[in-house]
Amino acid sequence: MAGEWLSLSEVASMLGVHPSTVRSWSDQGHLPAHRTQGGHRRFRRREVELWIQSHREDGLDEGHLVVQAALKNIRVKVSEGRLESEGWYEKMDEDARNQYRRSGRALLQGLLESLAAEGEYDNSEARSLGFEYASRGWRQGLTAAEASLAFLFFRNVLLDAMLTVYEESTIQTPKAWSDIFRKIYRFTDQIQITLLETYDAYQRGNH
Repeated sequence: MAGEWLSLSEVASMLGVHPSTVRSWSDQGHLPAHRTQGGHRRFRRREVELWIQSHREDGLDEGHLVVQAALKNIRVKVSEGRLESEGWYEKMDEDARNQYRRSGRALLQGLLESLAAEGEYDNSEARSLGFEYASRGWRQGLTAAEASLAFLFFRNVLLDAMLTVYEESTIQTPKAWSDIFRKIYRFTDQIQITLLETYDAYQRGNH
């Protein structure tokens, strides 16, 4: 049937997102795709229409997929050598540096779980990450301010990655985006609060 198969750019136009976002979604298995003998992606129109219907019914689910598309951006930004210019990073031993390099992914994964959670907001994952940042910084001799800078570095990488996806997207669901960014701030604010509370407890224990 004529028009049954769509190219990657045609699907991107239908969904209102950048082609790289469609590529990421298909690579992660979220959007059904087929391959030609030459290895090119092709999408069945009916499958895409069903996908749109199921995900546009719930803007948060759509936003959840967009957050997943930011994962690649986070890996790129963390590997650009930006860490080496951070004063707190210079104080780390190699093991701690390796842990901090993985912090961006852990932060995003925790946010994804927060977005996927239904019902009343559960801040346990954010509090767990806040404790992790604090205990790691304390072991490495960082001050509370330096540990906060370490966390803010990765939070800003996350926000930059999300803004990049947002700027490339033309999804007409502003509520999804506003919900996503509100959740990001609520989630990361809780991490920061827990980090400072944990440092305060450590310092009181030393007196």
